[in-house]
Parts: sequence; structure tokens; C-alpha cells
Amino acid sequence: MFSIDTITSLAKRRGFVFQSSEIYGGLNGCWDYGPLGVELLANLKNAWWKEMTYRDNIEGLDAAILMHPRTWDASGHTSQFSDPMIDNKTSKARHRADNLIEDYIERLRKKNKTELADEIETLLNNAKEPNDFYEIITKYEIPDPVSGTTDWTPVRNFNLMFKTFIGPVEDDSAIVYLRPETAQGIFVNFKNVLDTSRQKLPFGIAQIGKAFRNEINTKNFLFRTREFEQMEMQFFVKPGTEKEWFEYWKEQRWNWYLGLGMKKDKMRWKVHEKLAHYANYAVDIEYEFPFGFGEIEGIHSRTDFDLRNHQEFSGKKMEYVDTVNNERYIPYVVETSGGVSRSFMAFLCNAYDEEEVPSENGKSEKRTVLRFASNLAPIKAAVLPLVNKDGMPEKAEAIYRDLQKYFKVQYDTSGAIGRRYRRQDEIGTPFCITIDGDTLQDGTVTVRDRDTMQQIRINADNLKNYLFEKLI
Repeated sequence: MFSIDTITSLAKRRGFVFQSSEIYGGLNGCWDYGPLGVELLANLKNAWWKEMTYRDNIEGLDAAILMHPRTWDASGHTSQFSDPMIDNKTSKARHRADNLIEDYIERLRKKNKTELADEIETLLNNAKEPNDFYEIITKYEIPDPVSGTTDWTPVRNFNLMFKTFIGPVEDDSAIVYLRPETAQGIFVNFKNVLDTSRQKLPFGIAQIGKAFRNEINTKNFLFRTREFEQMEMQFFVKPGTEKEWFEYWKEQRWNWYLGLGMKKDKMRWKVHEKLAHYANYAVDIEYEFPFGFGEIEGIHSRTDFDLRNHQEFSGKKMEYVDTVNNERYIPYVVETSGGVSRSFMAFLCNAYDEEEVPSENGKSEKRTVLRFASNLAPIKAAVLPLVNKDGMPEKAEAIYRDLQKYFKVQYDTSGAIGRRYRRQDEIGTPFCITIDGDTLQDGTVTVRDRDTMQQIRINADNLKNYLFEKLI
């Protein structure tokens, strides 16, 4: 096992992720994606987009981040989108009360205090009001992780939406919010997409976009941040058929992760016993990060809550008219909602590997390698002249320029060839192409496989087709 610090260090050292505004001390809960990070991010989003929208019954959308404030009244975010917050008087540390209790339960389980953990978990599952959380924390004397004391303030609700203003005057009439989820942009555009796409139920609307939550505590690198991206699809169905579609999308989404190389033994289902106010079924796909299992995607049956509320608050009809069966109804919705940054982090952790391999001097050395699925890998191939003389750099650069038309490739001449292989292993490049003396004689190059480290020789003229076959 490796730690989250190992992943954070690799991410910065190799240009995947940087702390936002690092030269000023950083901004907590915000991250910048570097040269390799943006490539991995783009590949991940592209894989999701193709999976979800390259089919007959799902349409794409890109809704605005800023929306009419009544949107959030209708969705319940204005009144209900809050977390229970508690402060420790000694350390001044601020915590989400439910997370504080969950972490304590986890510590109890590790100490085999299962009965007590189950008792507290039952109370937590039934907790709704701030005082419910406070009573659990004080009754079981749950300590502050920072100071170890139990000197707590009362629990109070904290709304997670970022507030801003439209126009030059900052008063209540100009208040808008940065969207806390992308789903509402889909719901308010339901009729627009339905009418323009001429879809019939069941059909879905997919969107990738930024969302913002003023989290009480950000933690575990990219897992909980204040600015993040979501990959969401809302699937509109006839009431009464939502359970079968819920099961369908569970299977589809689970298999998507497996198809991109996610290790099955690192994933699990979490069934929600305490449902959100809008849901009648809900499960999460969780991945085992170095800090433990955490949600990477939720599949929820949202009933007709959202469309019905938007109809009520806007006065606009959100009904679907079935002309074949002569029926009118507000559709139910099955949602798949994945976090881009969480999936990014999960695939990064999933790809990370260390192994002992023979070195050039006959001894063993540690090799760090990212075993990305080929369509996720930021760099698809590296072109490496064996030495910087005898016409090899010129031939290598010609090959590099040709491949660059079709793939994201790198050209590297710095250091011994073994060291260059290791650099490419550590960023997950599937293939290294070495140009040597034989290349100038017979036109063949060496192609090295990242995972097996085996090498084959092929004609340089066949490189493009070889990579297309292996990478696409």
C-alpha cells in the first residue's frame, strides 16, 4: 500500500496537479491541473462523453454556471443544501459533524469495538437536525482529532452554496449562486431538449461542467474540493419503470470503470439506507483510496421531484405527452453523477505501481509505473534517439513529427536510455520508440511496452498503424 502523500508528490513532480496559487501559500480546496493533468482529464471526460452520448437516446448539454436564483428555491438547495458544522473551542478546528462521527466509528471498528460502532452508526443514520449530531458527539465524548479535547460548540447548519452578485449593486435583489451541481441545468432545459431533439421517453441528457461547494473541510487531495467538475446524466422515464432503469444504469456505470482498467477488488457498492428527500433508490460506486473507500459516482432514482418543483415554481409545464398511448405525465428521473476530479484521482491511484526490476549494472532497482488504460494515458508514445549523433536525432525528430499529427507524443533526448524509459514509465506512457544505428540501416525501430518492458522491432513506416491498433 502507498499513502496519499505518495500520489500527491508524484502528481506535482510530474506535472499532473499543482496547488492553486501556490506561490501565495495556496488556496485550500482548489487545485490546478498541469500539462499531464489536463491530458488525463480530457481523456477521462472524452471517454465518459463517448460512453454516454454516442447512442440513440442521450443528448448533450452545456448549461450556464449562473442560473436564476429561483432555480435553487425549487430544487431545495436554498433551504436544505447545508452541512452540520461544529467547532472545537480549544483547537478552533472546524468540522462537519457527520464526518467527525463517521471517522470516530471507523476508528472504533479498527479497534474491534464493533458493537459500540454499530450503536453510534444507527443513531447517525437517524440524525437529521443539528442537535441530533450534537447529542451523539457529546454522549459518546467524541474527541477533536486536533486537540483531543471534547470542548465543543453547538452544531449549526452551514449552507454550502457560494453567493455572488449580478450587476453593480450588491444587494439582495442581485444575489445569484455558483451552481452546487450541474443537474439543475439539465432539469430546467428538459422541455427545450425534448422539443428540439424530438426524443421519445425514455431518453437522457448528459452534461460535464464545473460546480462549486463551500465545503466546511476539504481533505484528501482531490477527493473533497470547493471547485470541481461533474459528469452527470439525467435519464427521463415513465413513472413505474424507474426501478428497471435504475438497475440498468447501475450495471452500465460499474462496467464502464472496469472497462477503463479499474481493479474490481478496489471497488464496491454502497447502498443508501438514509435517502435524500428527492430519491426512492440510491447507491454509490466507491473506490478504495489510500485513505479508505470513498464515493466516485452515485446512481440515484430522483422520482419526479425536480421537474415537479420546477413546474410549480416557474409556472411552466414539465409534462411529457405520450401521443401513442394518449397519456400526460411528469417523468421520473434516474441519475448517474460522477465526479471528474474524484475519478481522475481514482484512476491515478489505480494505475500506480512499484516493482523491483533488473538495472543496467545487474542489480535490482525500484520502478515506479502508472499502468493507465491506453485511452486514458496522457502521453501515448515517446520517441527517443539512442544517442544525439550519427543522424539519429534527425531521424527521430522526423518520426516524432509524423506521429504528432495523430497522437499526443513526447520527444526526449536527455540522459541515458534507461533513465528516459523510467521517466516515461512514471507518467504512464504505453510505448517508447527508440531510434538507433539499425534504424538508419534498415528502417526499423525498437518499440518497448510499458507494462511488460518487452521490446520488438518493427519498420518505422508501420509505426502509425501499430499505435492505432494498440491505442484505439
